[in-house]
Amino acid sequence: MSGLRAMRSRVRLLYREIAKFGAVGGVGVLVNIGVFNLVRNNTGLQTVRASILATVVSIAFNYVGFRYFTYRDRDRAGRTKELSLFLLFSAVGLVIENGVLYLATYGFDWDSRIQSNIFKFVGIGVATLFRFWSYRTWVFRAMPAREAVEQAESFLADDADRGADHRGADGRSAADRGADHRGQAAGRPAREPKPRSR
Repeated sequence: MSGLRAMRSRVRLLYREIAKFGAVGGVGVLVNIGVFNLVRNNTGLQTVRASILATVVSIAFNYVGFRYFTYRDRDRAGRTKELSLFLLFSAVGLVIENGVLYLATYGFDWDSRIQSNIFKFVGIGVATLFRFWSYRTWVFRAMPAREAVEQAESFLADDADRGADHRGADGRSAADRGADHRGQAAGRPAREPKPRSR
C-alpha cells in the first residue's frame, strides 16, 4: 500500500512538473520563433545564425522561468554550479536545435520562410526532450530534505490507516479489548469504552 501511494505521489509530481515545464517552454518557443523571424526578416543575417541568436535569447528567458516557476522548490545551493550546468546543457540543446535547421537549409536546400520555420520548430521539439531530461536530472535537483519529509508523511499516513483498521465498532483497539478480557478473568469489571472525539 505504501509503495502504491508513493508511486501515485511521484506520478502526480511528475505531471505537475511537466505542466510547468511545458508552460515555460511554450512561452520560450514563442520567444524563440518570434526573435528568429524578426531577425531573419529585418536583417541580412543568415538563417542559421538568426536561429542561434533567437535560441540564446530564449535560453535566457527559460532560465528565469524554470528557476522561479517550474523548479522554484528545488535546491538553490550552489547557484554558480547550477547556472554553469544550465548553460552547458542549453548549449548542447542549441546544437541539436540548430543542427536540424542547418541540415534542412544547407543539406536539402529547404530555405523558404515556411520551411525554415517548420524545421526550426522540429529542432526545438527534439532539443526540448533533451533539455527536460538534463535540467531535471542535473541542473534543478530535488532537495533531499523534501524527499525525506514526503517519505515520513507517507509512513505516518500508513501507520494511521493500520491503526484505524484494528479498531472495532466501539472505537477501541484490539489491545484495549484484550485487557478487558484479562481483567474479567481476574474478577475485575470491564472498562467502559471512552467516547470517541468528534
